[in-house]
Amino acid sequence: MEQKNIRNFAIIAHVDHGKSTLADRLLEITKTIPKEKITEQFLDQNPISRRRGITIKLAPVRMKYILNSELYILNLIDTPGHVDFSYEVSRTLAACEGAILLVDATQGIQAQTVAHFREAKKQNLVMIPVVNKIDLPSAQIESTSKELAGTFGFKEEEIIYISAKTGKNIESLLEAVVKRLPAPKGEKDKTLRGLIFDAVYDEFRGVVAYVRIVDGQVKKGEKIEFYQNNIESEITDLGYFSPHLVSSNEITTGEIGYVITGVKDIRKVRVGDTVRSSEFGAQSSEFEPLPGYKIPKPMVFFGVYPKSTNDYAYLKESLAKLTLNDTALTYTEEYSSYLGSGFRVGFLGLLHAQIVKERIKQEFNLEILLTMPHVLYEKREDGTILEPYMKLIVYTPKDYVGPIMNICQSRKGSLLDLNYHESYAALSYDMPFSMFIRGISSDLKSKSKGYASLDYELTSYKVADLAKIELKVNDIAIDILSELAYKDEAIHVARQKAERLKNSLPRQQFRQIIQGVVDGNIVTREETPPFRKDVLAKMSGGDRRRKDKLLEAQKKGKSRMISQAKISIPQEALLSIIEENN
Repeated sequence: MEQKNIRNFAIIAHVDHGKSTLADRLLEITKTIPKEKITEQFLDQNPISRRRGITIKLAPVRMKYILNSELYILNLIDTPGHVDFSYEVSRTLAACEGAILLVDATQGIQAQTVAHFREAKKQNLVMIPVVNKIDLPSAQIESTSKELAGTFGFKEEEIIYISAKTGKNIESLLEAVVKRLPAPKGEKDKTLRGLIFDAVYDEFRGVVAYVRIVDGQVKKGEKIEFYQNNIESEITDLGYFSPHLVSSNEITTGEIGYVITGVKDIRKVRVGDTVRSSEFGAQSSEFEPLPGYKIPKPMVFFGVYPKSTNDYAYLKESLAKLTLNDTALTYTEEYSSYLGSGFRVGFLGLLHAQIVKERIKQEFNLEILLTMPHVLYEKREDGTILEPYMKLIVYTPKDYVGPIMNICQSRKGSLLDLNYHESYAALSYDMPFSMFIRGISSDLKSKSKGYASLDYELTSYKVADLAKIELKVNDIAIDILSELAYKDEAIHVARQKAERLKNSLPRQQFRQIIQGVVDGNIVTREETPPFRKDVLAKMSGGDRRRKDKLLEAQKKGKSRMISQAKISIPQEALLSIIEENN
């Protein structure tokens, strides 16, 4: 295939604006997949993706398209839309020359629309603005096109109006991809340079590296080197995505495909690494590797425990397998006196954590418990604690600006900017990242009746005035319920948690005293009364001293029980408190 007839592009959009549906229509019209075999969200092979209706993993596919009797190869990479998986989008865009910027005509521009546009501009990609869902009665085509022109500077005549569901104007979009997007640059005669933009682990074949060939070409049986790890290996198979793996003899400049070398450890094949020919040898000092990517940094941490302590080894094995295909996931061992052995697991965000929990249940048939989430704090040598801050951007219809501002200000947000557009407003706030795990997203959605959309980027670490909250039952601290909170809120939080624990604890034969402790000081107290066994029930009469003797014996027995009994808190009680905080 001639290089000038190759187009590499992505579809970028806010979540639920129709990316996967458009990908389905492109596969259908280019006859990459027969119409009778196409199912909804065809490129989303993950069952969780399909059930939730969202893309959580990038997916490449090679399509053939004929225009004016000339054959073109269109390499599409479908991308996620949710903010938790924006790192997947950045990796995708670095492997492309162009992008389709898709906007839902019923919702208009949303948070991730803007975020992905900015990322595409950083990569100097050519973009085709597309308005989707024009077949719906609620479509606001004119106002959406004005938003695209006003916000991003597109000319209205550049915008293509489609219905991904019905297939309307998809042919026009394919023509625009060929005519407007540039062919890939690169020189076929140069030494091999390929960008690894993703990698997955295959149990039978080893690591499958997804590569974009920037310069040169590579053939089956050749020896290549993974530059960063300095690992040399022979190619056992290569090819392209259709969308399943299809073997080929070579991949050449500008093409997107896969390479299998038999490497079994995915950590040796880094995403963002450069593939080069192992014959480069003595010229290695002259070799210029490709820029690559930043490694995604987990920002939300949960304690992850098996619901049955017997499943600890199986959970460890499950996490190890998950990290083979999810490089953003990190874990270390930890121990809880109430839940036993478990792991401290780092995630990109709350949705990422939910997806991993579902995968563990579905793929490994394992029930797990996630403790309360924590963000990544930094501690200085002098004991000062720093917390991560973010720039939070909220897009909302103008009618909800007031309530949105009230929520953001109550969550320690400082207004940075407020802009009004055709039918919506954009608010920017400087805010602690911990507000995400404290439910600001659901609060904003609730106040705006579901219309608000969010985007964020981590900005810096700032000094935080925090206090440690502990819950104790009969003077024994419940380790997994400990957390850091702002000092001005700590007493209120401690009281709430103590009350919830009281309502969750089953009654015992002895009194249970619940204390909320802030920085070592008891600030609240709750009590669960014991069951009272009627030791006099079998007595029908007799001397009063006999009754007093039995009551005294009962009193001593309960005192001994309190001093010797182990506090046992059912998982259901812990779970009820943890889920309320999640």
